Amino acid sequence: MMEQYLAAKAKNPDALLLFRLGDFYELFFDDAKKVSAELNLTLTSRSGDLNKPPMCGVPYHAAEGYIEKLINKGYKVAIAEQIGDPKAKGLTKREVTRVITPGTMISDSDLINAKNNYIALLTENDDEIALAGADLSTGECFYGIYDGENKVARLFDALYSLEAREILISGELNFALEFEDFLRLRQPNTSVTRIGKDANFEFLKNIAKEEIPSSNLAKTAVAMLLEYLKNTAGNFANISHLQPIETGNFLQLDTYTLRNLEITKNLKDGGKAGTLYDILDFTKTPMGSRLLKHYLERPLKSVKKIDDRLFAVEEFYKNYAMREDFFAAAKEIRDIERLISRVAFGSARPREALLIKNSLMSIPMLKNAVSGAKSQIITDAAAKIADFSALAEKIGQTVDEAAGNNIKGNIVKEGVSAELDSYRLMARDSKALLQQMEEREKEKTGIRTLKIGYNRVFGYYIEVRNSGKDLIPDYYERKQTLANAERYVTSELKEFETKILGAEGKAAELEESIFNDLLKEIADNTEKLQEAAKGIAEIDVIASLAETANKYNYSRPRLSVNGEITIKDGRHPLVERLLKSEIFVPNDTKLNHNDSELLLITGPNMAGKSTYMRQVALIVLMAQVGSFVPATSAVITPVDRIFTRIGASDDLSSGESTFMVEMKEVAHIVKNATAESLVILDEIGRGTSTYDGMSIARAVAEYISEKIHSKTLFATHYHELTDMEGNGIKNLCVAVKERGGEVAFLRRIVAGAADKSYGIHVGKLAGLPENVIKRASAILKELESETKTVPTKKSTQKEKKEEIQPMNDLFTSSVIEDILKLDCLSMTPIEAMNTLFKLQETAKKETGR
Repeated sequence: MMEQYLAAKAKNPDALLLFRLGDFYELFFDDAKKVSAELNLTLTSRSGDLNKPPMCGVPYHAAEGYIEKLINKGYKVAIAEQIGDPKAKGLTKREVTRVITPGTMISDSDLINAKNNYIALLTENDDEIALAGADLSTGECFYGIYDGENKVARLFDALYSLEAREILISGELNFALEFEDFLRLRQPNTSVTRIGKDANFEFLKNIAKEEIPSSNLAKTAVAMLLEYLKNTAGNFANISHLQPIETGNFLQLDTYTLRNLEITKNLKDGGKAGTLYDILDFTKTPMGSRLLKHYLERPLKSVKKIDDRLFAVEEFYKNYAMREDFFAAAKEIRDIERLISRVAFGSARPREALLIKNSLMSIPMLKNAVSGAKSQIITDAAAKIADFSALAEKIGQTVDEAAGNNIKGNIVKEGVSAELDSYRLMARDSKALLQQMEEREKEKTGIRTLKIGYNRVFGYYIEVRNSGKDLIPDYYERKQTLANAERYVTSELKEFETKILGAEGKAAELEESIFNDLLKEIADNTEKLQEAAKGIAEIDVIASLAETANKYNYSRPRLSVNGEITIKDGRHPLVERLLKSEIFVPNDTKLNHNDSELLLITGPNMAGKSTYMRQVALIVLMAQVGSFVPATSAVITPVDRIFTRIGASDDLSSGESTFMVEMKEVAHIVKNATAESLVILDEIGRGTSTYDGMSIARAVAEYISEKIHSKTLFATHYHELTDMEGNGIKNLCVAVKERGGEVAFLRRIVAGAADKSYGIHVGKLAGLPENVIKRASAILKELESETKTVPTKKSTQKEKKEEIQPMNDLFTSSVIEDILKLDCLSMTPIEAMNTLFKLQETAKKETGR
């Protein structure tokens, strides 16, 4: 047996090996020491011999909970099962049947938690990066290809949304350092595993059908992932389709935007609470909740598709009875995708079969609830949901409602099999027969303490205390000696044991066979059940968005193609839900490509500028998801991307300051934004000197306004920038009311420019000591009385000639020409240094210096 163990361990040196021995999984040597410490298990040794290897174990029927704890602590677990009949003579064969990793874990908690459990694989060549991913618990499988200048950033955007529990790396990555930074800063709990290049393209053909990727690298990535799943999980029978990760048809949201707007993860702990996802999630099924998250991370761009979804939401919104009837049916439906996965992996118990049955029984009521719907989305989704009445009835007729988590015995109802019922009757009668035999033996022998018992090692026995040994008859055959008693058998007891154990064994085998046949019938419906789950999820999301609109007084946005974004009485969907003691102040918004392309917003800190800009971005995103929006009315032209530069914190771990982080984000925006994008910029240039910051803020605003023409909300504390108004730039500010030395922030966005920052007032609100406030006020008066020259648009133009003349004296015309051709905003720091060096060398040569 230990040779079997050592051979299995040698093949899985990096995993904890759980070795099946009877009703337990045992661990030995260092594995036992680690697990006993991690799970607080008793460490012992085989047969009580301290010279034997240390060991510990867990009951096989409760192993899943222990395994999940080990996986969550970062371990990989290999399972060695008994192969063949353990009752057969000789050593029972054992083999590793599966290796459980963070990305291949399928657990009971999956049935409670709607969150996906993704595993991803990355590989690359000189031109492309391929991403393949899957969720074994739901049967999803997908791939993405990333090329071009921003391929690494776009890959990271995809990985941020996926939140993969495990990432496999095949080959070397040219962006290894950036990848390490991404994991450390964004996904520190993700497990990374390096693998070889083994791939199985036959597996790919089986699941891809007509969806085989055109990219050879994508094909290879998916084939390698499937090979890994086959070698670890043992199979992927629940994966039947392969989907591409498309970006062209969706509004693209980068990592910065997903974080800054708290769309699916909050900034506090990365959880769901307080996010847009949390606010909109009134879904009744886990499948619906997962799909809603998917919709939020991939809003639509097509006006037709958005309008179709809005029409479906409006139908549910207006039809209260349909919404309530649907919810009543949907709340009885469990996680069909994950339940069918447990069936496919052979880990389903009676409880899962009964949950499938109960879910399927609710489908007729659910379909009836939406039978009168006019929306094409709802009718198409309902058409995906087949009738499983016969299957539900079969499960109900077969599985005992009280079976629960039973693995052996009491699973199949009486009446299903006459043969099974006869074996059970024999086994049940055995208790009465044993009692009768015990009474007869007491009468025959005169030993009143005599009793008949059973254990798995010795079978049935007659136990007599030492005080009755003198009365033992000759036909008693000694079987075992204990400290205070002896155990015997008789020919009658042996014959009884053969009959009873035979009946119990046959009953167990037959019951297992009947239940496995039922599971196979369920598994044969895998694709139809997965399709039904998708249809249910699609309707569930639509109903959830309608419920949100009804509950929070949202309105249906009107879509446009002329570039305008006009919002009447817009509200921040998250902030308004958090306010308890005050009313949220709504605000209007007007953006277009004519007179309001860039809104320059000034006003004091804490007055509501950031909230206002975020709410505009969230309203646009919600509209493109197909949701009603928190506004009296809204006209939205779909955008291709939403960019946000809001807030930053020093990234000390990678040596980057707030200002460097800010500049990187701004550079990312100006390189990738288009005229169809929505850009949110908050307080550009805060992390450096006043003039440096002001210069950068002005240059960025000019570049976006004159070169890119994105619809932009640009908040700044540099009041000097307000002279830029005109040519598509419009000034807005936050209304403030002053009375008797007191200041009130009205939270209302109005036309015009702010002339004060009210920073001292904010300091007072924050609790600065009174003497500090007084001293600050005195210093401010002194500074305001001084005359300071600040660069403005007019002053820059006025001094332009004076600046250019000295340049002509210093440099030759060719150097000036080279400088004027530079696109400084698109240059990296290294490129800028190299260019400066070359210009200096050219100038030296031409001037003879």
